[in-house]
Amino acid sequence: MTGSARVLVVCTGNAARSQMAEAFLSREGIAAASAGTHPAGVHPLTIAVLAEVGIDWSGARSRGIGEMLDEPWTSS
Repeated sequence: MTGSARVLVVCTGNAARSQMAEAFLSREGIAAASAGTHPAGVHPLTIAVLAEVGIDWSGARSRGIGEMLDEPWTSS
């Protein structure tokens, strides 16, 4: 495989766990995104917990999986 790998973390609400996974992966320099099958908005505690470890996630938003379908998730 050539090029950089990209990671898509998918869950139901894209409100907490997938958002946190995206934030931590991104902090490590990994191209990451997250989405949900039924986006519910980013939970305020997600933003607060990430802030505690120095990640500003205040501008994040919940995305639906449909927004990610046309993105390239593999490299050749």
